[in-house]
Amino acid sequence: MDPIVERHCWDDVIGDDERLVATRYRPRPPGRRPALLLVDCYRKVFGERPQPLAEAIGQFPSSCGLAGWTALPHLEALLERARSAGVPVLHTTEDVRPGLPGGGVTQRVPATGQDDAAGLEFIAPLRPRDGEAVVRKSRASAFFGTPLSTWLRQLDVDTLVVAGETTSGCVRATTVDAYSHGFSVVVVEEAVFDRSPLSHKVALFDLHLKYASVVHADRALELLTAARS
Repeated sequence: MDPIVERHCWDDVIGDDERLVATRYRPRPPGRRPALLLVDCYRKVFGERPQPLAEAIGQFPSSCGLAGWTALPHLEALLERARSAGVPVLHTTEDVRPGLPGGGVTQRVPATGQDDAAGLEFIAPLRPRDGEAVVRKSRASAFFGTPLSTWLRQLDVDTLVVAGETTSGCVRATTVDAYSHGFSVVVVEEAVFDRSPLSHKVALFDLHLKYASVVHADRALELLTAARS
């Protein structure tokens, strides 16, 4: 029998050349000591309620429309599983404290009457608990200019399970840097999201080949359950 080929969201956008290239890469198995990293799960990317992007972006230019709300149940499940399994949980947010040089993570035209800090509250279902580290970053990668790598080493982590947004931006930059710092990386397909479906699919395909294992949410839950056993 032919082996079962796992389906992914990018299957409808890649061509024959990309499929050929993919056969030249080897799988990247995760380690046994994971941490869960939730990237930028704050209100301005979700909005106040589920809305199509064309409506949501008027209030929050960083909104990902319905994509964030579709990912939210998977993000909640990962967070609950990590907490119950005793897996370290870390969160990232933008560092927009006054006087910091360099500007924000990205430069967007704000909505009328808003400043850079508008909407940076973590949404309630994913709010950090006491004891969960919050990484404040001024660039796309959660590793750039932050103590994240040191914190992960102190926690004896060898694998970073990444979820959040945006797939083609902060998730991608953080994944590449995590790999560069020597960690195994697992990106959870249903728990990352982007305002561009095409960018989401292409970024996941490329990360899966080069820097990470892109897995479905059920597999990520299994990994967190089996952690450190």
